[in-house]
Amino acid sequence: MFPLSRPQRPNKLGFRFEQQRLFEQPRLKVVENPNISSDSQERVAIFIDGSNLFSATTHLNIKIDYIKLLHYLTRKRKLLRAYFYTSVDSRNKKQQNFLRWMRHSGYRVVTKELIQHPDGSQKANLEVEIAIDMLTLAKDCDTFVLLSGEEELTYAVNAVSYQGIRVEVISLGLTSSESLLSVADCYSDLEEIKQNIQLSAD
Repeated sequence: MFPLSRPQRPNKLGFRFEQQRLFEQPRLKVVENPNISSDSQERVAIFIDGSNLFSATTHLNIKIDYIKLLHYLTRKRKLLRAYFYTSVDSRNKKQQNFLRWMRHSGYRVVTKELIQHPDGSQKANLEVEIAIDMLTLAKDCDTFVLLSGEEELTYAVNAVSYQGIRVEVISLGLTSSESLLSVADCYSDLEEIKQNIQLSAD
């Protein structure tokens, strides 16, 4: 993890700044996961770009243990939100079961239906949703953890950082946007931390 400098907002509240079916619950109601211990008052929110993470794990040939991932990203800080953004195919029962499990495992799942393009490809971009949620939660958090390497999120990350939010970016270095990494406070390469978040062989 490589720290980068970042201007900080005045510490008015006394916190230590170190660090479409959209939602099924009110956006800012704080629901803490009982399985995540909190030894720190540093408030953290996690934003996971599901499509970007899937591409990275395919490249690394690993499968993610999402319980281990949540614990690793929280690191005993006070978890405010853990968002998981993904495109969906409503006909895919396996995917629906997985997302249902995610909702019951500490994640708030944000979905968008796949769109069929004229060239036959299917895609659903959720960068706007990620950016809006970051800006909405900025006043309630000390640290954001973003799992994505998408250039489209650069402006949002830069905007929240100038509100005093420490932004940690985690992605696959080979495919990550340089502009996104340049506005992050620190960065971790998925390839270097995969042993901490992947499913066990057994």
